[in-house]
Amino acid sequence: MFREMRRFKQQLDTEECERILRETPRGTLAVSGDDDYPYTVPLNFVFDGGCLYFHSAKSGHKADAARACDKSSFCVLDKGELSDDGWSYFFNSVIVFGRLREIADDTEKEAKLRLLGNKYFPSEEMTESDIRKNASRCTVFELKIEHMTGKRVHER
Repeated sequence: MFREMRRFKQQLDTEECERILRETPRGTLAVSGDDDYPYTVPLNFVFDGGCLYFHSAKSGHKADAARACDKSSFCVLDKGELSDDGWSYFFNSVIVFGRLREIADDTEKEAKLRLLGNKYFPSEEMTESDIRKNASRCTVFELKIEHMTGKRVHER
C-alpha cells in the first residue's frame, strides 16, 4: 500500500527514525482539509509506543479535519549539521503515515498530556499545573504509525 523509498541509499533505519521522532520538538501534520484541499499545520508532539500524540482545540480546522478523515501523514526535520564545506547542510527527515484517533477517555487523555508536557515544560510541576488548568478545554489525538521512512539528505 505504501511506496518504497526511491532513494534507498539515503534511507535511515527504524531505530534512527524513532530517535529523531523522540528528539525533534516540532513536526508538520497533514490532513485532508476543507473541500479536499490538503491542510498542514506545524505542531508540538510526542512519540511513544509507535504512536504520535498532539493536542488540539476542541474545534477548528485541524480537529475538524482529523475527525472527518482519519488518514494522515506527519513530517519532521532534525536541526541538521553544517558540512565541512561551510555552506551546505546534512539533515535527516522522517515521514510517517497512519490513522488518527481522538482520545475520549479522560485518564488516557491526561496520561498523553503528561507525556507532552514533560517533553516541553521545564518541570513536572508545570506540566501538572497546565493539565489542571487546560485539560478540559483541549482534545488529544493519537496518530498510530502504519508506515515510516527516514532519509539523510545533503542539501546543496
